[in-house]
Order: sequence, then structure tokens, then C-alpha cells
Amino acid sequence: MTAATVLFCPATFNLAEVTRMIEIARALQPSGHRAVFLGYEPDFADLIVDAGFDYRPCEPAMSPAEREQALKFDQGKTLRSPFTDALVGARVDAERALIRETGAAAVVIGTNATSMISARAERVPLFYAVPFALTRPQVAQTARLGLVRGDGRLRHALDRVATSLLRWAYNRAPLAPRAFARVASANGVPPLKTVVSLLEADHNLLTVMPWELDGYTLPASYERVGPIFAHLDAPLPPVVTELAAAPLPLVYLGLGSSASRDLVLAAAAQLGTMPVNVIAPVRHYLRADDALPANIHVTDLLPAHRLGGLADAAVLHGGQGTVQTSCAAGIPFVGMGLQPEQVWNVDQCVTQGNALALSPKQAGTPALAEAVRRLLSDPEIAAAAARVRAAYADEDGAAASARIIERRLARAG
Repeated sequence: MTAATVLFCPATFNLAEVTRMIEIARALQPSGHRAVFLGYEPDFADLIVDAGFDYRPCEPAMSPAEREQALKFDQGKTLRSPFTDALVGARVDAERALIRETGAAAVVIGTNATSMISARAERVPLFYAVPFALTRPQVAQTARLGLVRGDGRLRHALDRVATSLLRWAYNRAPLAPRAFARVASANGVPPLKTVVSLLEADHNLLTVMPWELDGYTLPASYERVGPIFAHLDAPLPPVVTELAAAPLPLVYLGLGSSASRDLVLAAAAQLGTMPVNVIAPVRHYLRADDALPANIHVTDLLPAHRLGGLADAAVLHGGQGTVQTSCAAGIPFVGMGLQPEQVWNVDQCVTQGNALALSPKQAGTPALAEAVRRLLSDPEIAAAAARVRAAYADEDGAAASARIIERRLARAG
């Protein structure tokens, strides 16, 4: 098969997306295909460059306020979005130009919604590496999405009602920012009007474990590939091995890129009351004058996949990348999902027995410390974490994604 160029378009202010794209691009390298990355925001673009890939910064970038608004829109917390006609149009133009310039034969995305227009306008296949939660089949086939939390018949009934309303809005209501419909039409592409139209590509690669799909039927354009999470090519900071050798348990506080300073401070305050050491790659959330408890050791981003056998427990925000990293490392965790997809990620692990779930509001309460104590003392949770780790050892979502992309390229060639 002739080597081809594959264009990767992650949202470069989303850590999980950037690292997921890097892993797929690495898996494509043995076949000789060329990976080119496009991005707008600089936040995690350095990881792409450090991994040795060709990175093309493009305009327009969103301001911090616009990024926050986009994140809230993506999480379903607001119907307002920063996607104006000018922004969407300019990005589609930039992407179409780069597809033509590089001769890209395929586009791989995270949540870079403008690629739904640009790839189709240039008639190249579009691949979307995505968690299962909030995809079309998951929303259509799940009776209760957990939009109303809690036990009891009333809460379950309310959750069913909320799920039905979301299902209607997701599939039928014209809730997509109007710019996507107008710019799509201007580029000769069917208009994107619904939420699902912004979240479904030609080929949807589900980055989940087999048990997350139990009871579901997948449409032809969906295929499970398996977990994909960051393998940062860097050593662990020396403080990690020092703390792991200390008598106190070591807890990993991993909050990805979609949490908040308030959540960091709340969780750190509770962990500060415990006889544990905490390694916390959360420096990007903190201000210079933030004072944390003495047992909280703040670092920059670190290769969390190397923490297996070193960290005894974790406290996570529920993002798929941090959850999968802990699962693969055999580290039981407390998850505090910030939005429905993250709640789903945590709940799947609660069902497997290797995690406990709390709400974000409980991060600043004794419930967090109690949950961590249970993780550190319950042999059944430890056994479940070991079992999940063994299951993860047989998975390679990046390699599976690369094989699917290669098959499609071979047919085209």
C-alpha cells in the first residue's frame, strides 16, 4: 500500500484529545504513513512537537473565555457557544487548505467540529476517536443516562424523563450553533443542525472496553477499538519514587484539563487531612499564591502510565484518559464526574469494582477522605483493580484504530 498523509485535528486545549491523537499517529508510523497535526490553541501543542510530529498552528484561535464557553457547550452545560460564522468559516477554510496542501487522504479528529465540514467538503474519510458515552447509539439505547443522580423510584423516574428529553433534543432539535449549518451549506456540505450531527463522523472509533458495550447494538459506522490514553515519553519526577518508597500511602490526584482550580483546592484540602502523600500534576490550575497542605506535592504533567506499583490510590475527575490510565496501571480510584460522559466513565468502573463515585461537590467534604481510606483498605477493591489491569493488558486501541484507518486507505488506493 502506498504511504499516505493523515491529518490529525484535535482540540489542542484538551489534553486527552491531544494525547489520544498522538497515540494513533504513533501506531500508524510502522506502515510508513505521514502524520500531520493541525491545531488552533497552543495549550498542549508542545506535546505534539515533543513527540516528533509535524504540527501546523492555524488561526483563528479561541480566547480563554471562548474556550471555556466551548467546553461548557461540549459538556451540555449551556446552549451558548463561541462558534460564530466568522470563526467556523475561517477554520473550515484553513482546514480545507491544509488538506489540499498536504494531500491528506484521511482526517482523524477529537471534538474539532469544523472538521465535520472541511473533511466532507474535500471528500476525504473522517475518523472520530471517541468515548461511547453521548454517542448516538448510547443515547438512543440507554434508558437512564444518569442525568438525575441518586437512588429511589422518584429519582429513577425523573432520570428517565430527563433522558427522554435529552434524546429528543440530541437527535431532532436544531441546537447546533447556526454557524455550522450556514458554513456547511456554503461549502457544499449538508447542513449540521443537531447536536448529533456535530458528534458523528464517517467512521466512529469507540475507545472503550468490551463491557461498556454490553447490551448495545452498534450502527455500521461505529466500531470498538479499545482504550487509548497518554504514554508521555518522559521519566517520572524523582519525587514520585521518593514518595513511593516512604512509609505513607501514595495517592495520585489527576484532574486532566477539564477540571477547575476550585476542584483542585477542595480535593487537596481534604487529602491534606489524611496520613498520605499526594502527587498532583495540577500546576496548570494553580495561582502563584495558592497554599496547599504540606503532603500535597505539585508537579507539571507527568507520565501517569508509569505509576503502576507506585501509587496506591487515585482521585480523578472522570475524564476517559485519566480513568483508563489508572485502570491500566491497576490503581483503584475515586471519580468525580464533571459532566455526563465523565459520570459514565466512573460508573463503568464502579460496576467493575475498582472505583468509587462521588459528586464534584463532595470533593471538599470528608466524604472524599473516607472514600480514599476505603480504597486503601478494602481487599475486594484491590482485587478488582488487579483484574481490570489484566484485562487492559490485552487491549491496544491505538493499534486497532491504525488498522481501521489503514484498511480504509488501502481501499481508496
